[in-house]
Amino acid sequence: MTASVLLYLGSVVIILWGIAHIIPTKSVVTGFGSLSIDNSRIITMEWVAEGMTLIFIGILVLATTWITCPSSPAARLVFSAAAGMLFVMAVWSGFTGARTSILPMKACPFVKSVVGTLFILAVVL
Repeated sequence: MTASVLLYLGSVVIILWGIAHIIPTKSVVTGFGSLSIDNSRIITMEWVAEGMTLIFIGILVLATTWITCPSSPAARLVFSAAAGMLFVMAVWSGFTGARTSILPMKACPFVKSVVGTLFILAVVL
């Protein structure tokens, strides 16, 4: 039961963080100033892709928790892989976006790490 709560909580947090990542895309791109059309499209693509990745991770863990026993080997593999990806994304964010002056970008590695930790705790409990 505790594992399921951790998984549901982490899933909801990372889905909401992914949505919050996508919503300001236009203002983020505009914030870069004058860009070529290609550069504007690349930044938009990458910004939305990260948000979609976070949403996908959350939905995958949510669906896996919902349809199967969280202690099954397959479910534990999904949760561990999702946590691993979040930790990799947290490190990458720590070296890139978190080094900016933008507060949500600074929070990104923390949010990803916390959710990854929730997923790992669910696996070991």
